[in-house]
Amino acid sequence: MLRARDAMDRSYAQPLDVPALARIAHVSQAHFTRTFRATFGETPHRYLQRRRVERAMFLLRETDRSVTDICFEVGFASPGTFSRTFRDIVGRSPREYRKGAKEAQEVRGTTAVAVPTCFTMAWTRPYACPVTDPR
Repeated sequence: MLRARDAMDRSYAQPLDVPALARIAHVSQAHFTRTFRATFGETPHRYLQRRRVERAMFLLRETDRSVTDICFEVGFASPGTFSRTFRDIVGRSPREYRKGAKEAQEVRGTTAVAVPTCFTMAWTRPYACPVTDPR
């Protein structure tokens, strides 16, 4: 399982499917999906989406590239799927996220505080937003 997850972390922008990941882990496709979910708490597909969104969040904060360019660089096939997935995981659209990040940078100014990368990754890791009852 760790080999497959490491492959997903390394090659998140490449098209990866369950059969290829199962081969990396040396197990059947069904067993791979069940075991991955039991081990990491989410399906392989969702893990890969979250990994791609994490990278997109960094690029949106740190570059001025277009949302479409970022979408394709992190491995999504269409801007619509990227925006929908980004909103599902982060709770805001990519453009809203970028705007909020730029406003936060302006408030902080140019002085940056050195924070260990492990803390930054844990703090900024996106989690699925809970679905609210529309009643």
